[in-house]
Amino acid sequence: MKPGRQRLDKWLWFARFARTRSLAARLVTDGYVRVNGKRVNASATAVALGDVVTVAAAHATVIARILDLGERRGPAPEAQQLYRIVGSDLE
Repeated sequence: MKPGRQRLDKWLWFARFARTRSLAARLVTDGYVRVNGKRVNASATAVALGDVVTVAAAHATVIARILDLGERRGPAPEAQQLYRIVGSDLE
């Protein structure tokens, strides 16, 4: 993987969009995730700073801009530093 990039499933897990990495991968392979407006089917898709990730989960659709890639799955406040919400149906 190129420097400054990270696997999508790993980022979704670090950012706490999924409880486990395997569930994050399943969100991607089941078609619930878009990167920069394009549907992705491979959980190994690389994301970078500034990319916009749309997650259409069962409970909500969230659009987030990636601010940091993260190095571990930390507590929720730490995870929220990885992205900025730019749109959501929760509002």
